[in-house]
Order: sequence, then structure tokens, then C-alpha cells
Amino acid sequence: MKIVRTESGFTLLEGMIATVILSVGVIAMGAMQGIAITRNVDSTELTLATNMASEMLERIQYNRRNVTAYAGIDTNNPCVLPAIQTMAQGDCVQWQAMMANQGASGISQASMLTGVRGVVTVNPVVTVPPLNQSRVNVVITWTGRNMGTTAAAPRRVMLDTTIAPE
Repeated sequence: MKIVRTESGFTLLEGMIATVILSVGVIAMGAMQGIAITRNVDSTELTLATNMASEMLERIQYNRRNVTAYAGIDTNNPCVLPAIQTMAQGDCVQWQAMMANQGASGISQASMLTGVRGVVTVNPVVTVPPLNQSRVNVVITWTGRNMGTTAAAPRRVMLDTTIAPE
């Protein structure tokens, strides 16, 4: 008795189809890896900027009696505050040094941020009866890294809070 196989060539065709499917999957995983690295850099930049803004808000909160002394601080300009505001002056200088990649510990927090700038605005909150509160806004701007796109994008973090004297 002779067995005749009519399925010749199907094993080769199945192998080729499996190879194509596997190749498409590997290419897709490679593309996802690139996207994940880009998003990781974005989240690192955002974390650094948020930490810098948060640090300045904490400094202002600690010196809340002199909250108006922090109005107009801009890390791109020299810190010129009234002589009696030594704590605010020190906070400004330290924040400016951190933005300029010269942190007090020697470790740069902003080393990953290009063109970083910090600005503080303080405005009185009008209430009846007057509560002597101030609205404090800290804005950090920087140029995001160019991760495979045509141009680096401007980025911004803004923290806003209301501070009342003790």
C-alpha cells in the first residue's frame, strides 16, 4: 500500500507566514521602545521642573510674613531685594543657583533642562473682610529635549497657591 501526500509545500509556506508575523511584532516592539524612552525623558524633565517650582513655593510658605518680598523674582535677572529681606534674598540666590546648574550640593537638579527660567509673581487676594492673603504663582519654563522630532518644544510648569500670614 502506497501513501500519497497531497500536502507538499504547506510546511514551508506556514514557516514563511510565521516569520513575517514574528518580524512585524519585533518591529512594533522596537517602535514602542523608542516611544517609551521619549516619554521617560519628558516625565523626567517635568519632574525636575515641578520639584524646582515646589521648592520655591515651600520657601515662600516658610517665610510667609514677607510673602510680598518674593514678587517679581526672575532667575534670568539678578536678585535685588530690600536689605531687610535677607531670607527672601537668600532664597532667591539659592533658587537662581539651582536654575543655573550650580546647586548647593554640587549636584545639578536642572542639568537636564535647557534654557530653564523661574518666575515668581505675588498678587494680593481681595476679600471682605480683608484677610491679608496673597496669591503666589511660580512658573518654570524650559526648552524640552528634541527626541526625534523636528524641533525642541517650549515647556512650562505653573504652581499657584494662596498664602496667608500666620
